[in-house]
Amino acid sequence: MTRDRVANPLDDTTRMAPARQADAQDGGPAVTLVVLSGSNVGEMYRMEKDTIIIGRGDRVDIRVIDDGISREHVRLTKVDDGVELHDLGSTNGTFCNGQRVLRHLLCEGDKIMLGSTTILKFSVQDHLDEMFQRQMSESALRDGLTHAYNKRYFIDRIETELQYAVRHDSPLSLIFLDIDHFKKINDAHGHPAGDHVLTQLATLAMSMLGEEATLARYGGEEFAILGRGMTVEAAATLSEQLRAAVAAHPFSFDGQPIPVTVSVGVARAPDAGVNTAGDLVARADEAMYTAKRSGRNRVVVAGKATPASPSG
Repeated sequence: MTRDRVANPLDDTTRMAPARQADAQDGGPAVTLVVLSGSNVGEMYRMEKDTIIIGRGDRVDIRVIDDGISREHVRLTKVDDGVELHDLGSTNGTFCNGQRVLRHLLCEGDKIMLGSTTILKFSVQDHLDEMFQRQMSESALRDGLTHAYNKRYFIDRIETELQYAVRHDSPLSLIFLDIDHFKKINDAHGHPAGDHVLTQLATLAMSMLGEEATLARYGGEEFAILGRGMTVEAAATLSEQLRAAVAAHPFSFDGQPIPVTVSVGVARAPDAGVNTAGDLVARADEAMYTAKRSGRNRVVVAGKATPASPSG
């Protein structure tokens, strides 16, 4: 589910009977919230507790990155006849199907707008419906081959993450890694072998990342890692670990070993000269190409005079 597939969600004002309370524990219907528009577009949240709070603060149950959302913006509470929404005195208000509300008994399909860009769809789904929705959401956000996030999702994410980092003076790191001599791999072993390498590399990288890091396939053989709250020093350490892990991994296809290495560039925000997401991408990209020009199979941190050697 991508932003341009939601032409005008607030046009849908059809009302249905109030949603019945979910009972996820015994396999009954579950209350879910799907992000139709905003920085978390496509993501799906399940209401596991009787009360949840949504906002942009660090201690809420669902954290949404949107400048227009208050730290604790809205509370959802399970009641006898459904789920009740309660605005928590937010600065910019809470809207349901286009109308501002303070309290509202939610109905199936209600569109909840918070802040300037975030729209959530309220739904009560059984297990199969929920599984189907998750699959649809994932297919819109993920690269079909590697199952890393796709470039469209990455571009949306980096914009909002940079805004948050600048506003809170919080570190944000961007890592670009590119497979060395990937064309030679395709030429020597065939494109299926190249696809296999891409898939295995993405799986290896995702296994090494924490919850605050996001891996996306940025281009053909190029991947990007966005690290929220990650200092440039921590990003450089992670990059070296990734570089070493790829070099040591036994890639093979049809019984034939395939040596694989990566060149890695690291950039940070906030930083002088980094005013937009494009600036941050350009810094990381240039650092990555410096690694390639310096001999490949190494890590370069933007702003450092000397590229790191493969030995670290």
